[in-house]
Amino acid sequence: MRYLLIAAAAALLLYLIRPQPPTMTTTLQPNDTILAVGDSLTYGFGAPPKESYPALLSQMTGLRVINTGINGETSAEGLRRLPGLLQKHRPRLTILCYGGNDILQKLPMAQLKTNLTKMVKLCKAHGSEVLLLSVPNLTLFGLEPLSLYEEVAEETETPLLEGVLADILDKPALKSDHIHPNGKGYKIMAEAIYRKLHELGLIER
Repeated sequence: MRYLLIAAAAALLLYLIRPQPPTMTTTLQPNDTILAVGDSLTYGFGAPPKESYPALLSQMTGLRVINTGINGETSAEGLRRLPGLLQKHRPRLTILCYGGNDILQKLPMAQLKTNLTKMVKLCKAHGSEVLLLSVPNLTLFGLEPLSLYEEVAEETETPLLEGVLADILDKPALKSDHIHPNGKGYKIMAEAIYRKLHELGLIER
């Protein structure tokens, strides 16, 4: 019995000291802006503009969601562009989705992590909340998660939405090509982001 009590106490201690997922303290208001920053996955390549995830997210939330995605953009290019976007749009929330082109161009993953970290910190310095989206790694064996997204999220105390792109790109019916969703895929992506924002307390259903 004593050993069971010790084990239970140890389990409780581990639960109490484990890192807790970040939560938001305020709810987005009708006049707030969401800034979607990224590459072709944000732009909505492979689907009409009205079916990009930012356009669909705007419909779901009733909020202004600005799509600033650029096809083919790397995280380094996004980092250079981000200050101007933040100054221009002054978002209450910024959604970051980068990594696909870094992977395709075989750029250093350490640099991707550094760029993402700088982008998150830059957004927060401008008073914007941040949601980070993970992008799967393309390997000979299929799609695999990249731990660097979890590391950035933990080190910057930033919410992370992971797995949704891998799930979409694993299903041919949800893709326009081997690396981009189609309209149905972007809808699933938008729905996952919407649920995450509700979970974080940023929006109310």
